[in-house]
Amino acid sequence: MTKYLHTMIRVNDPATTIAFFNLIGIEEVRRFDNEKGRFTLIFLAAPGQEGVAEVELTHNWGHEEFRGGRNFGHLAYGVENIYEICQRLADAGVTINRPPRDGHMAFIRTPDGISVELLQQGGSLPVQEPWASMANIGEW
Repeated sequence: MTKYLHTMIRVNDPATTIAFFNLIGIEEVRRFDNEKGRFTLIFLAAPGQEGVAEVELTHNWGHEEFRGGRNFGHLAYGVENIYEICQRLADAGVTINRPPRDGHMAFIRTPDGISVELLQQGGSLPVQEPWASMANIGEW
C-alpha cells in the first residue's frame, strides 16, 4: 500500500510563510535543522491532519531567492517495498532520477516533470543490488 506523506515547497523566509499558513489554520507540527546540509525542514498540518496530509517547508540557508514555480519541490509517498516499486517503474520505462541505493529513498519524475519522492515505510530495507551501485541517473 502506498501512503501520501507530504508536498514540499522551498521558502525564502520561514517565519513569513508559517504566518501565512497560520492564517488559514495550518500550524507547525515539527521542525528539523540540518547544520551539515545547511537547511531546515518545517512540517505544517491542519489540526488532526498531522502525519496524514502535511506541507514540508524547506529553507536552504544562504540560498538565492526561489521564484516562479521553482519553489515547488516534490510530492512524497511512503511505499511498502522501495526496491519492488522502483523495479516496476524502471520496467515501465520510468527513469529513476535518484535510485534507492540506501534502501530508504528514491526520486522519480512524472511525465510532466514533477518530482516525486518515494520513502520506504517502516525503516530502510537492507542495501541490495543493482540499486546499491547505481549512480544518480539524473537531477532530482
